Amino acid sequence: MIVAEVVGRTLTALGVDTVFGVVGSGNFHVTNALVAGGARFVAARHEGGATTMADAYARMSGKVGVVSVHQGPGLTNALTGLAEAAKSGTPLMVLAGEATDTRANAHIDQAALATAVGAVPMRVDDAGAAADTTAAAYATATRDHRAVLLNLPLDVQHADGAPAADEPPPLPARKDGTLARVWPDGAAEALAWMLMRSDKPLFIAGRGARRARHELEELADLVGALLATSTAAKGLFRGSPWDLDVSGGFSSPLTARLIRGADIVVAWGCSLNPWTTRHGALIGPGTEIVQADLDGESIGTHRRVSLGLVGDIPDVAAAVAGALRPRGSRPSNPVLRGYRTRVPADRIAAERAWRSVPYEDESGNDRIDPRTLTIALDDLLPDERIVATDSGNFMGYPAMFMDVPDENGFCLTQGFQSVGLGLATAVGAALARPDRLPIAALGDGGALMGIAELETVVRLGLPMVIVVYDDEAYGAEAHHFADHPLDAVTFPPSDLASIARGYGCAAVTVTAVPDLDDVTTWLNGPRDRPLLVHAKITRERGSWWLEEAFQGH
Repeated sequence: MIVAEVVGRTLTALGVDTVFGVVGSGNFHVTNALVAGGARFVAARHEGGATTMADAYARMSGKVGVVSVHQGPGLTNALTGLAEAAKSGTPLMVLAGEATDTRANAHIDQAALATAVGAVPMRVDDAGAAADTTAAAYATATRDHRAVLLNLPLDVQHADGAPAADEPPPLPARKDGTLARVWPDGAAEALAWMLMRSDKPLFIAGRGARRARHELEELADLVGALLATSTAAKGLFRGSPWDLDVSGGFSSPLTARLIRGADIVVAWGCSLNPWTTRHGALIGPGTEIVQADLDGESIGTHRRVSLGLVGDIPDVAAAVAGALRPRGSRPSNPVLRGYRTRVPADRIAAERAWRSVPYEDESGNDRIDPRTLTIALDDLLPDERIVATDSGNFMGYPAMFMDVPDENGFCLTQGFQSVGLGLATAVGAALARPDRLPIAALGDGGALMGIAELETVVRLGLPMVIVVYDDEAYGAEAHHFADHPLDAVTFPPSDLASIARGYGCAAVTVTAVPDLDDVTTWLNGPRDRPLLVHAKITRERGSWWLEEAFQGH
């Protein structure tokens, strides 16, 4: 068994069941070894798309994302997706061939590239230790929530390696030893005391808390806290009467007022970045901030905190709840207290959603208001959905006006704020959750940037709804620099529906609500091919959430 086969078989023995990629000579054997070991290979049309698919798959499945790419240009094509995964803390492995001969056309310093974008470079340079090195890379990705580049030198790949065992090699221990469930000692008790003396506590859960709904709701019931999330964890508390939905630029007016009125904000697996706090505007001047995170280095990165707790979020929340209850007692029915005595649950239910906020419909002149479009789609499309959105001036509309059933209904690959990742994100999310209708929300710029993966959607037979919000511009820049010449960021019309039909999609052009009748027809049909909705949207005004984002530009 050659080393490339050892690497592939080791990963499948560790549980890898899906791998994304673009195959060249440098990753041919390792990809085939993964397939021979039982993994499904999903061929993308571009390595950047493959890496983003794997990222989204990891986020929505809870498994490690695995990508296989060629050396040199295969890896450079994957870099934007790798940077996104690294910034977002996605457990991801990129398997890349590596040309170690400096005279080779494809030779570059691949380890330096990985380091530059925040990933962890590793290398299989000892044929006899290939399985152990692969297991170490897998452990780094899964346990430390890191994006890992595993370089596979071409000469080593073809060397004889120790045959992969039927059982996976033991994963190496953490270098820092076994952490206590909550660190530092006494922090859980300190937070319990702070919450008990609070009149208006509020929790903001981020992506790092997506597995902690039960523990957080139990603690919130004990202290009367209201519940909100970052955009990355949208839907986590759906169904709770105290769910405020998203904190940040996408907050409804009521949600923003209640967050701003809190006397203590506890961030759970949430970095409290400028997007989540509206550049600090959602944090009241006297509000205490507490942050709990598995990664101690992330605490206090964006906001000064009164207390930091390090640990896995379910463990931390359970420890704080335990400190509040008499020893040996069990959870009881929640008593109305804290912030919940200041605002009735029925008001939250009535005003939490943006669609409850009145607006003037600006549809006309063969263009549809994106708010009107999104509300209509929200009503039409099945509740069991998974929404993936790209970046751009449009992105708030699906995030604000399209509801999701839970935290597994929304996938946002925007840690790096790259345009063009939305369609690939939707593919990875769809494969992770085949029980849900996948919805890709794209701007025209991002749609055209990532359009190669439209062939992937069709080839895989995904029943995806692809909504393109077309303003014939890079809308964020067009509105931000409205007082300057805009020829560089505006474009002539494109017939995106015809382009989609050329790829094999069903398609409809929408300029008014009645045009969405074709969406109903598609939903009632076999859904045997994806549907692209080319929405020509109004473009007279920019989005307020990007006005806030541009404060940092």
